[in-house]
Amino acid sequence: MRNLYRYLAMAVATGVVLQASAIAFGMFGLAHDVDSGNVVVDKNYDGNFGFALHAILGTMIIPLLAIAFLIVGIVVRSVDGALRWAGIVFGLVLLQVILAMTAFGIPVVGLLHGVNALLILLASIKAIYVVPKSAAVPA
Repeated sequence: MRNLYRYLAMAVATGVVLQASAIAFGMFGLAHDVDSGNVVVDKNYDGNFGFALHAILGTMIIPLLAIAFLIVGIVVRSVDGALRWAGIVFGLVLLQVILAMTAFGIPVVGLLHGVNALLILLASIKAIYVVPKSAAVPA
């Protein structure tokens, strides 16, 4: 279970990095489309895969990983700090989804969304090192 805790923390951290990459891809793709003369503000523009990937990771994959991480954190709560950091990561991911939904109506909230993403990354990396690696089983 300790290794699963560490792997889930790594998966959340990796998800955040992929999120940053996906939104960068989406924005650069958008800029390219505009530079190429495409109209991007009408119903015929579907965006690009970067935006879709960012949405899938942020609304489904990372939240599911955070829930699983919290559950495993409860199981390994005997390790000092394990549940606390799983709870922090879960709470930050929940806040991230709320910030994203809010930012569509109040774009300046997007600034907090970006900062919170970095906090999720840092918290999940910290969580990796809270639980020591499980000892190898002797042969």
